[in-house]
Amino acid sequence: MTNRDQLFRIAVRRFEPFESALAKQWQSFEQCHQTGLTLHAVPMDLNPLHQSLFGERGLQLGDWDAAMISTDWLAHAADERGLLDLAPFIAQTPPDGYPNAWSESLLRLQAFDGAVLGLPYHDGPQCLIYRKDIFADPELNDRYALQYGEPLAVPQTWKQFHRVARFLTQPLKSVFGTAFAAFPDGHNTVYDFCLQLWTRGGTLFEDSGRMLLDTPKSGEALDFYRELLQDTSAVHPESRNFDSVKSGLAFAAGEIAMMVNWFGFASMSETIAESKVKGCVAVAAVPCDGGPRVSPNAYWILGIPDGSRHRDLAWKFLRHCTSPEMDRLLTLEGGIGCRKSTWSDAQVNSLVPFFNSLESLHKDARELPRLVNWSHFAAVIDRMVMDSIDSDEPTASIIRRAQAPADEIYRQGAQNA
Repeated sequence: MTNRDQLFRIAVRRFEPFESALAKQWQSFEQCHQTGLTLHAVPMDLNPLHQSLFGERGLQLGDWDAAMISTDWLAHAADERGLLDLAPFIAQTPPDGYPNAWSESLLRLQAFDGAVLGLPYHDGPQCLIYRKDIFADPELNDRYALQYGEPLAVPQTWKQFHRVARFLTQPLKSVFGTAFAAFPDGHNTVYDFCLQLWTRGGTLFEDSGRMLLDTPKSGEALDFYRELLQDTSAVHPESRNFDSVKSGLAFAAGEIAMMVNWFGFASMSETIAESKVKGCVAVAAVPCDGGPRVSPNAYWILGIPDGSRHRDLAWKFLRHCTSPEMDRLLTLEGGIGCRKSTWSDAQVNSLVPFFNSLESLHKDARELPRLVNWSHFAAVIDRMVMDSIDSDEPTASIIRRAQAPADEIYRQGAQNA
């Protein structure tokens, strides 16, 4: 049995491209540094990963030497002092090209009052991912024009999105117009709701910091999401069991004509061996109805837990993983590199012809608020959305019921401030 001190332990979001890339990145790192340690990368789904890092205080207790952390969790990590401040490391041995080699939108979420809690590892804002072969099909185009009096095109509005999703559903061919990651994990449905709200011109929080759900725009957003999720003629039947990874794999399997999801799943569909849609994938801006174009922005960082037993080594590994060569390697494995050089890389764009569109998507990047108690607010939204799609209860009463715990979370936060 390998001694704990002979391991370099890293907590990883379960996703095959992350696992394969980190194994290769460690192999490359070991050739350079000859640490003698064995990489022990532990892949976990979203909730178990959060539980390990925060619920079980794995960041502080030495369970991990490095960790992949969602930017959604960084305020919590900062409040608990669970991650090392990397600013002193950066000042002494900065990563290659830091900070100008990255978009500003990939550096701001981990910055707290001069502290830097991680380096960007995996990127990919949300976008509309679609099958260009389906949209170019002559028979489908003729039928759509005959039925609706206009060309079949990538939808610009949510109304068009719903209509096109219904039109493109072909159950006998196991192809569905769209899919959503509606598994209740406090993440996927929350982003879906916020996207519907933002693209209708709504906002989630008042200036005071109170989350205000009981608004007409929230009602419009929830009504549309419910209508679409309950439309079996438009949506993949497994949507309620999908997280973002499973919906991405379903798209790669050829089961979905279009979906709003993280950019990484478009790239994955062009790179993984088992993809049935290679050469047929394209991306576009997310639809909107009266609001701005928005690309919800969240990304994964590599950070060093406060309890890491190999702090200096962990910093060297982080620098290595985020170097130009390793950032590119992650991308070729099916993840999404964060460096501008990777976005414009000729080989990457020959494999993933739309990869350089990341620069334009980041111009519309919008983040969820950085709040220590964000997970509590997210749970309220998650419950509200699930109550909506799992029942026929009037939207107004569901939203009113959700507003009460949201107000309580706000009051408790104000008292503890």
